[in-house]
Amino acid sequence: MKTSIIKKLQKDESGATAIEYGLIAALVSVAAIGALTAMGTSLDTMFTTVSGELDKAVGG
Repeated sequence: MKTSIIKKLQKDESGATAIEYGLIAALVSVAAIGALTAMGTSLDTMFTTVSGELDKAVGG
């Protein structure tokens, strides 16, 4: 009887699938945070440049 329970547990892969999905979600999250951080710095630089140019154009 104990042997059949152990064999069932060995064949059950539902837990492994859930862990795989969790790892994929974590990887996607890390990639998104990295991309948004890099884009945020770039956008900040761009808006600072535009603001400076507008100040010059207005005569400030």
